[in-house]
Amino acid sequence: MDQLNYHHLRYFRDVAHEGNLTRTAEKLNVSQSALSTQIKQLEARLGHALFERVGRRLELTEVGRIALDHADRIFATGADLMAVLKQAGTRMPPLRVGAASTLSRNFQRRFLGPVLGREDVELILRSGSEAELVDGLSNLSLDVALMTEPPRGDGRAELRAQRLAEQAVGLHGVPGLMGGTLETLLAEGRFLLPTDPTISAGFVALGERFGVTPKIAASVDDMAMVRLLAREGAGIAVTPAVVVADELDSGRLVSAPFDLGIAERFFAVTLKRTFPHPLLDELIEAAGT
Repeated sequence: MDQLNYHHLRYFRDVAHEGNLTRTAEKLNVSQSALSTQIKQLEARLGHALFERVGRRLELTEVGRIALDHADRIFATGADLMAVLKQAGTRMPPLRVGAASTLSRNFQRRFLGPVLGREDVELILRSGSEAELVDGLSNLSLDVALMTEPPRGDGRAELRAQRLAEQAVGLHGVPGLMGGTLETLLAEGRFLLPTDPTISAGFVALGERFGVTPKIAASVDDMAMVRLLAREGAGIAVTPAVVVADELDSGRLVSAPFDLGIAERFFAVTLKRTFPHPLLDELIEAAGT
């Protein structure tokens, strides 16, 4: 295969996302037969069928799914190139930041601190699972993803994970819950445990070291909810201090004076790109100092 007709590829992509040849032809203002011919020519060039008919819908074959993944990235890269070149020297492009759903909102705010309030910067913020964030980086809908662990490689994209910080995990709660030794606290307290694997595994190991099984009041996948429950006295939060920094500053929560031997790391994950966001290096450098 020496050449690929990108006009055919775009038509294929439109049909694949729509799942219906007739509706796609109407949207593109072309005849259904012309559209079908374009796709058949692409299939002939690739040497594989891209669709199979299931009922009234067109379903992608395995090769079709592979082709769509590449087509999405090809046209997203093209759109990104045009947007960057069009805006060069004029308006700053939007900064699109994703974050793991378990990540501290306070940490996100600190990361974004250098650009908060800037009139020339539009922020687009999203949260999601590791897979969703990796997809966002791969299809260029995200400029950076903030995570507590580097993503597991899947070969889909050239990702880079840069460690920004490492913070000790501690115990934080309303003053009435925080007395006694660490062993007493682990044996008698009720805890708000994030589902972050580093924190949860470390906390389980801590209990085993003292020969106790701490009571878990709630396992929570949202750090904002950990803050809320801790403020309400529902349990003792097992988190880095940054998660409850405002509550600690105001005195609503206090920290137990114990080193748990657990640390949470924070990473900025990016995709190797020809045209990265112009503010990205500045933000990553500031967060790592």
